[in-house]
Amino acid sequence: MRRFAALYTALDGSGGSNARVEALVAYFSEVDAADAAWALHVLLGKQGKRLITGRRLRQICLEGSSLPEWLFDDCYAHVGDSAETIALLWRQVAPETPDVPAEGDPAGAPLHYWMEQLLPAAAGLESDAQADAVRRLWWGLAGGELLVANKLLTGGLRVGVGQGLVLRALAQLSGLEEALLQHRLMGGFRPSASAYEALLAPAGETDAVPSRPYPFFLASPLEVGVAGEGSGSPLPGPATAWLAEWKFDGIRGQLIRRAGQGFLWSRGEELINGAFPELVAASAALPEGTVLDGEILVWLAEAEQPAPFAQLQRRLGRKAPGRKLLAECPASFVVYDLLERAGDDWRPRPLSQRRAALEELHQALPEAAATAEAGLLRLSPRLPLTAWEQLEPLRLQAASAAAEGLMLKQLESPYLAGRKRGHWWKHKREPYRLDAVLLYAQAGSGRRANLFTDYTFGLWDGAPGKGSAQLVSFAKAYSGLNDAEITALDRWIRSHTTERFGPVRAVEPLQVFELAFEGLQRSSRHKSGIAVRFPRIARWRQDKPASEADTLAIALELLKE
Repeated sequence: MRRFAALYTALDGSGGSNARVEALVAYFSEVDAADAAWALHVLLGKQGKRLITGRRLRQICLEGSSLPEWLFDDCYAHVGDSAETIALLWRQVAPETPDVPAEGDPAGAPLHYWMEQLLPAAAGLESDAQADAVRRLWWGLAGGELLVANKLLTGGLRVGVGQGLVLRALAQLSGLEEALLQHRLMGGFRPSASAYEALLAPAGETDAVPSRPYPFFLASPLEVGVAGEGSGSPLPGPATAWLAEWKFDGIRGQLIRRAGQGFLWSRGEELINGAFPELVAASAALPEGTVLDGEILVWLAEAEQPAPFAQLQRRLGRKAPGRKLLAECPASFVVYDLLERAGDDWRPRPLSQRRAALEELHQALPEAAATAEAGLLRLSPRLPLTAWEQLEPLRLQAASAAAEGLMLKQLESPYLAGRKRGHWWKHKREPYRLDAVLLYAQAGSGRRANLFTDYTFGLWDGAPGKGSAQLVSFAKAYSGLNDAEITALDRWIRSHTTERFGPVRAVEPLQVFELAFEGLQRSSRHKSGIAVRFPRIARWRQDKPASEADTLAIALELLKE
């Protein structure tokens, strides 16, 4: 564990990617396979459930020291994390002679022992015994080690390295291609010595896993006028060199038919067979050795367009949806791409070939799976795009098609892994916008733990200025302001607080902000009666008084668009 704590310190203190890769390579080359597996698991953000809450660690610290509660809370307000606050304070505030003596050298134990035995055992103890066990660990650890131990207990270890850097290090260590390693990690990595050894095995030895999906290829947002500078075109080449499709608002998935079985994976690497049994059943119509990339939507058989995302949400997270839910929210898989055909990997082939083969495959499907009436396997339609002048009018039609915008894919592009700029672009429609009034604020966490960065906004219910009009909470937003604006707004919030509800402050309803969001729909769970998708702050309207903010009636009008 001491070696992993040193790795964390090295990664946290390094600002360059090359230095971080070197630190990762050094670590993985020095430790055994079991420790390497657990380190990889944690570094990829797959640590799992929280063993002990930060609040419980706070309690254990306060009960085992003379530190007043108010002082701990004040320190926490500056640090923003209980695990880190304790790591900074413990040696200074704990008794000189611990009530529970340290046993051995816990930091010298291997990481896999910590993750598989030591930490789960401490978490499973009753109140007093648990507190003693945790403090025993603390007394046997140095500052950096104590921080890592607390982070592992709370499940909050964030190192600041992405999957790309970790894969780069493993590729350098093993001599394997990063793409192969990324593919092997798809479908989940269960930390064990054997799993780590299989991950780094020579190419071709461990790749025949029927259920394993491919890494998803992601599009980049299109900024019109940047890609085709000087040409007047938004993208290089003629419009006929690109495939245009609707960007539907569902969840990305891969439908797999291998070894006589069907598998449905979400982009979050979750096997969701249970949530969408009809799509898994529809995969039986696919030829053996087929992998399709597409979008999961709720699409009623008689409808010309998919249902709102809220209907799909009713299906998510359910292991076994009931008959009523299956009837009310039938799932559809809109197919975008063909990744595997007859067991052969088609990703390196150009999109033009993959699309032609996909259309051929779809035409050959049995009627029950292929017809629009069945609503199971739909082919993403090609949109007419023969000249760049057609692009903007086409994008403006997205709302009428219940789409978020357009996807633009280069016909000669391979199917890559991750977000690689240049081949696939998403050109979303303009977001909805409303002017709302700031009602509540709450402090953030991390480096902004001492600033108010979480905001709740309201709209007028009734005509502003009339006696019956009142502001109703409408949406929360956490992004959109720069550092200078956040600092200025924080100062204003502190001097215009009217009430406090724990960490939440109510403020004078004076500040107006333009909010942008991707969609909205009626909701009985929200006080305003409206739920919005991906709200963020577009700008601070210091030019507008609160009386000129928008109303719920205006928001409801947007529902009709």
